[in-house]
Amino acid sequence: MADVLVLNASYEPLQRVSLRHAIKMLVREVAVIEEADDASFGPFPRPRVLRLVRYVVAKWLHRPGRLCTKNAIKARDQQRCGYCGGRAETVDHIVPRSRGGTLTWENAVAACLRCNHRKADRTPEEAGMVLLVVPREPLRHANVALAP
Repeated sequence: MADVLVLNASYEPLQRVSLRHAIKMLVREVAVIEEADDASFGPFPRPRVLRLVRYVVAKWLHRPGRLCTKNAIKARDQQRCGYCGGRAETVDHIVPRSRGGTLTWENAVAACLRCNHRKADRTPEEAGMVLLVVPREPLRHANVALAP
């Protein structure tokens, strides 16, 4: 089945969805058909392009830089612990999640299990640990292979 292009109410392209998803959008009346094939899908012409009835703010379209994930953090830090330099198996939040820390490029480092457990729910200063790296967003043009 071919994908269907979905436009925002302002005619900006948003995404492609499956034909099944597009029909569901038509049934729920959240979109209208802008362009269709000659074929039909039940009571509807088979859509090629849909337009949303209401405008949707799509902040994710304008997110700068790379998506910050645990695998991306480990790849950025070259699979090395940010505290001891050993092999990293996990990711540590510098400001712990229990204190409002989030998974961002500046608040996460790759870590080995030993250092991660030692630091626990504390900041590195409280745990008496020193960061060997300065966590920051990788450069856009840097080729970083993500860990499996």
